[in-house]
Amino acid sequence: MDAASIDIKHVRLDANDRYTEMMDSSLNNCLTLEANIDQTARAFMQDIYSSLLDEGCVAIVPVDTTLDPNISNSYDILSMRTGQIIDWRTDSVKVRLYNEISGRKEDIWLAKKNIGIVENPLYAVINEPNSTMQRLIRKLSLLDGVDEQASSGKLDLIIQLPYVIKTEARKKQAEERRKDIEEQLSGSKYGIAYTDGTEKITQLNRSVENNLMKQIEYLTSMLYSQLGITQTIMDGTADDKTMLNYYSRTIEPMVAAVADEMKRKFLTKTARTQGQSIRYYRDPFKLVPVSDLAEIADKLTRNEILTSNEMRQIIGMKPSDDPKADMLINSNINQSPEMLNENKPLVQQEKEGENQNE
Repeated sequence: MDAASIDIKHVRLDANDRYTEMMDSSLNNCLTLEANIDQTARAFMQDIYSSLLDEGCVAIVPVDTTLDPNISNSYDILSMRTGQIIDWRTDSVKVRLYNEISGRKEDIWLAKKNIGIVENPLYAVINEPNSTMQRLIRKLSLLDGVDEQASSGKLDLIIQLPYVIKTEARKKQAEERRKDIEEQLSGSKYGIAYTDGTEKITQLNRSVENNLMKQIEYLTSMLYSQLGITQTIMDGTADDKTMLNYYSRTIEPMVAAVADEMKRKFLTKTARTQGQSIRYYRDPFKLVPVSDLAEIADKLTRNEILTSNEMRQIIGMKPSDDPKADMLINSNINQSPEMLNENKPLVQQEKEGENQNE
């Protein structure tokens, strides 16, 4: 969920690899609005990351394109889906992909150059057969088995009969006696049975205590440390440094792996030369408390990093109609009319020039 909250966009960069604008393309529509008929962009990204963690590798498949990817590289992607990789070849993979026309999952061979193949950067910790995560899963499975056995309702009794059981007749007699006690216990309203005075019954008080819980706690703490996760992150009480470490070590590698693979496979060399790219952007103000937001807004606007209207959008307020709200100026200093005119957006200057000409 945290990884899916980071936006991945199809953008255009300048000569210095700086963001200039968001591309109005069908690929960007898949990344920001609707990936396919069943999933929004955020649900699609969450599907990618959950498959990445479960299977260790996921295929991002362009389902609908304007041209056949096997014939031309200059095609637009209209819809995308995630697929499970079943088999590998040198230049292609077999992908189990959902067919929205038939409503079933089908196994098809696809060329590696036409689809995005993303491997989990944390594969050694989560998906490796002897990794910490897999060991923890096996220990939890053992603990569940012990709990089921302890709560199965078995009495675990040993009946000592007053004769030696060596012959077949004695074994048969002992088996009948055991079945008789079972029938008495199961057929009785309160689970009461009677025995002969010479018989001795011993109950095995099997202890449920074992070292599984200690091993599980140890593996859990080790997994958290390897993933850069703490308990405070899970319960929402982590401080800024802890969250920054979590986003840097855990979330950012996964998001970067997806964005880099999309850029490599879904943008041609010509498009990358023209400045097109696929970048991810995280809202730095999402975790900022309201008490600190006013001070941050003052510093960013005073140092001419953000305009007032850009700051109002971050807060969730509608833009102001004041022309100064779209200028990168320090409002704490008196501005001359000439400086205000120089700081006006180019579009606004052109509109004013057209009005004067009229």
